[in-house]
Amino acid sequence: MNDQPISRSNDMNHLLHEGLARAQIAARLDEAEAVRRSRRIIAARRFHRRAERAAMQARLVLARSI
Repeated sequence: MNDQPISRSNDMNHLLHEGLARAQIAARLDEAEAVRRSRRIIAARRFHRRAERAAMQARLVLARSI
């Protein structure tokens, strides 16, 4: 009968560690997703600026040819 409280304590300890590990993994996944999202935003901004410059160049070429 003395075995049971220790066993329950070990079970609870195991569950606490498991919950903590899950929480840490979830936090890492969230952080990785945020990093991916910010990289996509940065790339989109870069692409947009490049497109704006190309459009401006095209307008200048057109204006000079008229």
